[in-house]
Amino acid sequence: MPGVLWAPAVLALALVVLPVLGLLTRVDPARLPGLLLSPAALDALWLSVVTGLISTALSLVIGGPLALVLARSRMRAVRLVRAFVLLPLVLPPVVGGLALLYLLGRTGPLGQFLDAAGLRLPYTTAAVVLAQTFVAMPFLVVGLEGALRTAGGRYEQVAATLGAGPWLTFRRVTVPLVLPALGSGLVLTFARALGEFGATITFAGSLQGTTRTLPLAIYNTAQSDVDAAVAMSLLLVVVAVVVIAVARPKAVEGRW
Repeated sequence: MPGVLWAPAVLALALVVLPVLGLLTRVDPARLPGLLLSPAALDALWLSVVTGLISTALSLVIGGPLALVLARSRMRAVRLVRAFVLLPLVLPPVVGGLALLYLLGRTGPLGQFLDAAGLRLPYTTAAVVLAQTFVAMPFLVVGLEGALRTAGGRYEQVAATLGAGPWLTFRRVTVPLVLPALGSGLVLTFARALGEFGATITFAGSLQGTTRTLPLAIYNTAQSDVDAAVAMSLLLVVVAVVVIAVARPKAVEGRW
């Protein structure tokens, strides 16, 4: 590797690591255990983890097939569909939250039918899951589609010539081929859902025990107790680092 690349690499690492380390200079060590174990922090962490896992599972169930369609379809509209799929990656999350609210709110095109059926999504835990899925699912779709395109369809074609049906080919050939990319995408999807803020607060609000995830709890607490907000921030950083450090290497290697 050219030695000249070390300087920008170290600068990039510093840009990511130093702000996180800066949190440690602000926290009061004497108050840290009590702040981390406070009911508000634990409730918010539990809600974030549970909704993040549900959002990741939902992204897999509906985003996985979408990635396969985008990778294998020959329709001319695929580029347009892909552009819409990638839209949450470039839109501010607050805009995504507003879009969900105006679609599924009581007066929205779909929300009014849900309301007539006695179903209300905004400002519920289900709204948190939808908001997280909206912003996190594209990470899975993009990674999985790229892996499918790289793998190509030659192995699937060979399986078809040997008499394997579409479902058997999908289970025995397609899934094993992209398993590392699938695992990596799931880890990134969960990490993104765990840290989601803008779409959640817009579409789900901030109700403790119902919709107040850890990022929302940090925002609310920062206005009254900076030390508590910093402690919660460190808790979120630790959880995210552990998830990525432990799960992603196994996902990349395909060992699940």
